[in-house]
Formats: sequence, C-alpha cells, structure tokens
Amino acid sequence: MSLKGKRIGFGITGSHCTYEEVYPQIKKLMELGAEVVPVVSATVKGTGTRFGEAGEWVEKIEKVTGKKVIDSIVDAEPLGPKYPLDCMVIAPLTGNSLSKLANALTDSPVLMATKATLRNLKPVVVGISTNDALGLNGVNIMRLMSVKNIYFIPFGQDDPVKKPNSMVARMSSLPETIEAALQGKQIQPVVIERFKDGS
Repeated sequence: MSLKGKRIGFGITGSHCTYEEVYPQIKKLMELGAEVVPVVSATVKGTGTRFGEAGEWVEKIEKVTGKKVIDSIVDAEPLGPKYPLDCMVIAPLTGNSLSKLANALTDSPVLMATKATLRNLKPVVVGISTNDALGLNGVNIMRLMSVKNIYFIPFGQDDPVKKPNSMVARMSSLPETIEAALQGKQIQPVVIERFKDGS
C-alpha cells in the first residue's frame, strides 16, 4: 500500500533521547508522499535537555513538514470532525502519555489528536519509549494492544542489563507499520530483540 496522499498526524511526546531516531522517519513519510501534520506535547516545545534546546526540535519538524506544529488541545480537537486524519502516529510515546492514553485521559494536544482519530475509527500507530514497559506500564501496554485501531511499531528491550524494564520501538519500522495499520493489520513480530543489533 502506498502512503502517497495520506494525511498522517505525527504526535511527539517527551522522550527526548529518541528524537534522533524519530526525525528521519518524519522525513521518510514526506518522501513517500504523505502529508504530515505535526502535533507536540508541552514538554517537547518547552523543555531543553542535553539532546537539544527548548524549541529546537519543533523548528526542525516545522521546517521538514512545512507546517506549524499543533501545540494546544483546542487546535488538536478539529482533527476529529473537521480535518480528519487517515492515521495518527505517536512516536515516541512516553510511559507517562502511554498510561494516560490507556486510561482515557486527554490532557495534551497529542492525546487529543489521538482521541479524535480513534473517534473517527481510523488507525493510531504508537512507538513506545518507556523505562517501565516491563514494570508498572506493562499493564497499560497490554491494555492498548487489545484496543481496536491501535497498532504498535515493533519494540524490544534497549538495554536489558542496565535498564531491564525499559523498552523502545524500532522507529525505522514506522512506515511499514503505518501501511499495515491502514489495512487493519498489526505488523509482526511486534516484540523484538532490539538490543542485539541496536536497531
């Protein structure tokens, strides 16, 4: 299936260490002919870290997509009834946002855009990045896996020795995960041995 002409929301939450892996995937979607609508959480827009100054990633994303980021719940809500998406992506999806999504909380633009997309019975693709995937958030991952129209980018332990509960999606599999999701399918295998090759 081609992504050409598909309108894809791209939600980014606060896993700053993952942005280097995510950014090339936004570019890839653009190269494949998709229209990418960027949506960011307040953490992405306002927090500076060793992985980039506050707003730096927002500028990069706006430049590559040619669109201003959606950074408020009010601006994200129309992605449901007025300006629907073909697919919504959240990558990276932090443990914090993951737990809120699994429990139907909507307190950020990314979660509002996701709720709006699910309301329209369209697919949501998530790329997790959480230090407690095999801890307290394990139950939330399993809950989302059982929800209709939510699909996972394949994920695995990124450092099983030093961070045994941590799991991160293989972001390079994003385009093929979207293609499968648009056909109502979960790409397999969904749980991978990510640490072996670093991919």
